[in-house]
Amino acid sequence: MTFEITVSPTDWRHAVHVLPHQLRQWAGQVDDVQLTLNLLQVQGRYGAAAEGLAVLRETLDDLCHRYPNAHVIEVDYSEAMQAEVGARFFDGRPFPLRNHDGGPFYSYFFGWHAARNDLVLHADSDMLFGGGSQTWIAEALALMRREPDVLCTAPLPGPPTPDRSLPERIREQHARMGGEPQWMDGDVRGYRLHGCSTRLWLFDRATLSSRLHGMPLERPRLRSAVRARLEGHPPFELPERSMSRRMNDLGLRRIDFLGTGPGMWSLHPTMRSEIFYDRLPSVIARVEAGDMPAEQLGDYNINDSLVDWSTARRAQSRQTWYRRLARRAAAQAVGGIRRALPRR
Repeated sequence: MTFEITVSPTDWRHAVHVLPHQLRQWAGQVDDVQLTLNLLQVQGRYGAAAEGLAVLRETLDDLCHRYPNAHVIEVDYSEAMQAEVGARFFDGRPFPLRNHDGGPFYSYFFGWHAARNDLVLHADSDMLFGGGSQTWIAEALALMRREPDVLCTAPLPGPPTPDRSLPERIREQHARMGGEPQWMDGDVRGYRLHGCSTRLWLFDRATLSSRLHGMPLERPRLRSAVRARLEGHPPFELPERSMSRRMNDLGLRRIDFLGTGPGMWSLHPTMRSEIFYDRLPSVIARVEAGDMPAEQLGDYNINDSLVDWSTARRAQSRQTWYRRLARRAAAQAVGGIRRALPRR
C-alpha cells in the first residue's frame, strides 16, 4: 500500500506544516510513502515563483529521514515516461500536461503510475485529517473487496455530525455527477457517492487502469476553452471530470466513510491568507485533537469558525476585475467564433 502526496514548490508555506501532519496520520498504515514533487512551472495562478523550493526540499528530506518508508520522486516529463503513463491510463492516446485553468493533469497520473504498489491512497498537500484511526485503510480495503461496484473510497468529508448531515454543496456536486448521496449505516458510517476527486481518494491502480482505461477527455464549456487558449492552457477539464463521467457510465461508485472508533475525516482549506499561514499550526493541532467548533461539524471546507477568511475574501474581491476582463475577452472571442460560423 502506497500513500502518495502530490506537492509543488508553490505549496511550501502550507506544506512545511501539513506534510508532517499527514504522515503522522497515515504513514503507520502503509508500506510506502511517496512524496511526488512537481517542478513544472506554468503561467497563471499555478505558476507563481517558487522561492520556497529550498525550504520545501529541506522539509521533504527531513520527513524521509524520520520515516524510513518515505521517499521523494520528481515528476518525469520525458516523452518516454509520458508514453508509459498514456499507455496505462489513456489507451495510448494523447493527453494534456495541464487542465484548462493551468492546474495539474499529467502529474497526478504520473504519481499513481510511479507508485510502488497498486493500492494507492492519494492526497493533495493541503488536506487535513482528523479522527486519527489507525485501522481506516484496512477497513477501506475490506469495504472495497465486499462492494464490487465501489471504485474508490475516502475519509468522511468534514468532522462528523450527530445527524449525519452532508454539506449542501457536496450534495449539489454529486447530483450534477448523477445522483443523490446515500447514507450507509453500520460500522461504515458514510456516504455512497457519484464521481471521484483527485484531491483525495484510495483506489486500486490495476482496477482503475482496467475499468477506466481509454476514458474520453472532457472538454470545458466554450467560454472556458477560449479563455484557456488566451492564457496558453490546453482546453481540457480537470481529470476527475473525465474519471467521474466514466465511473457513472459504468455504474461505479465511491464511498466516503468515517470507519470504526474515532474514524478518519478530512478538511480542506479553500483559500490562503497571512492569517491562515499564521494559524495553520494551531489549526492542525485542533484537527488532530478533534477540537472542532460546532459550526465546522459536517463542513468539508475550513470555514470562518476555524479560520477568519475575511482578508482572503477581500483579496479575492480585489482580483475580481482581472477575472472580469478575462471573461469579457473570452465572451468576445466566443461571439466572434459564433458570428463566423455558417448559418443553417
